[in-house]
Amino acid sequence: MNATGGCYCKAIRFTVDGEPFMKAQCHCRECQYFSGGQPNFFFAIKKTDLTFQSGEEQLGSFTRTDLADAVTRQFCKTCGTPLWSISPQLPGALIPKAGILDEPSLLGSPQLVMQTADAQPFHHIPGGIPAFARFPG
Repeated sequence: MNATGGCYCKAIRFTVDGEPFMKAQCHCRECQYFSGGQPNFFFAIKKTDLTFQSGEEQLGSFTRTDLADAVTRQFCKTCGTPLWSISPQLPGALIPKAGILDEPSLLGSPQLVMQTADAQPFHHIPGGIPAFARFPG
């Protein structure tokens, strides 16, 4: 995949050059908070597959201090767009949100759906792909 993307205000711009090693839809409550109530469609890539074109200094970070092995969430300090997560369980990886790509359709469909136990009645869980009440495996 060779794609471009960035935040809503365009202060942060980047390219992604490399294939995602995971594409998933997550319905956990945390993802609902950061998506405004919907599930989160994300993909996972090696950190080295993302290159900043501009705005790296605009990158903000948040990590909950009350949770063990908390995910770090990064966002644009100017417009607040949630960009990606960094998980201690996936060292060397970034977990970007599909919507930050200029052409999110390049990702196709998710390979799996997770955290369906937290799904809201108005969420759509696609058929034909593996779905898990919590994390797979």
